[in-house]
Amino acid sequence: MVGIFSMPYLTFIPKLYQALKPGFIWRLSADASKPTIYLTFDDGPIPAVTPWVLEQLDAYQAKASFFCIGDNVQKHPEVFQAVLAAGHTVGNHTFHHLKGTQHSLEDYLANVELCAKQVASQAFRPPYGRIQKKQARALSRACYNIIMWDSLAADWDANRSGQQCFESIRKHAGPGSIVVFHDSIKAWPRLKEALPLCLEYYSKLGYRFEALKLQNSSAAE
Repeated sequence: MVGIFSMPYLTFIPKLYQALKPGFIWRLSADASKPTIYLTFDDGPIPAVTPWVLEQLDAYQAKASFFCIGDNVQKHPEVFQAVLAAGHTVGNHTFHHLKGTQHSLEDYLANVELCAKQVASQAFRPPYGRIQKKQARALSRACYNIIMWDSLAADWDANRSGQQCFESIRKHAGPGSIVVFHDSIKAWPRLKEALPLCLEYYSKLGYRFEALKLQNSSAAE
């Protein structure tokens, strides 16, 4: 994931920018009496990583959401089924991890629908956070919820440590935040440190970890 700004990426999305994109879901409403955080994992399922993520979540009775690449689901159906069996929710992340800004509307939608044959979900997250306005409108008309985030671990970045990834989340994520990790080989060296730190930290603060459960959205503006 590269982010949606001219900078390489930001580990948080400013509220002003969120307000300018009302058709996307950046965070959920917060209840101060029952603080909740929404952990999400992109790019799986991967046999060498996803089962470990499930173990970490189970240790904290945490539920999360996995935005899956259709090709990975097709290659590793048993890992995908383990995610579902553990009570987590899943979302569409295209079949081939396409960057929307580099593909036509027709090709992009076809790839989303190819993934939908593997992942039955109306939740969609654009790979790299990059999507054209016309693509977003078409997906919203097809009743997809376009799920973004307000806190990014940037765990794919080999120039960061796992501790730095955790600190990015700790600094920016609060009640209602949608946090992005990656259950991928590329992210693994940092994920294996950052995820346990995140689970422990927010558990001690009294947070609940819940999966995204969303109704169909209206068309993006």
